[in-house]
Amino acid sequence: MFIGRVRTPWTSDEACPKNLIQARERGGGATLEVDEPWRQGLTGLERHSHLLVLYWMHQARRDLVMQHPPHKDAPVGTFALRSPARPNPVAVATVRLLALDQAAGLLTIDAIDCLDGTPLIDLKPWMETIDQAG
Repeated sequence: MFIGRVRTPWTSDEACPKNLIQARERGGGATLEVDEPWRQGLTGLERHSHLLVLYWMHQARRDLVMQHPPHKDAPVGTFALRSPARPNPVAVATVRLLALDQAAGLLTIDAIDCLDGTPLIDLKPWMETIDQAG
């Protein structure tokens, strides 16, 4: 089940950044649109500076077990990459929350690396005490 959509400036695979670094370099930001039934679930989220965003890369291939991206010397398994091409194309991004309009279900974020209209799966607050690698 999806809770909304991601709105970005990118409408084609060629234009879409391949990762969050590229998305942040290109600027433009993005908006997360949360559907009305889920908006009450945004209560308290404004207290967090960053979010974990889970989204469904709906146009990605789902049949690759091995991949050979340009930045690797040899093929590697899909699960060793952040590529959207995977059996279940779930993507995750840690983003900066810039603004929240709970009534409208709109969250303005700094950047994200997906096409406009990408289905939104879930949102979670990023918490330094929990999400920092030890």
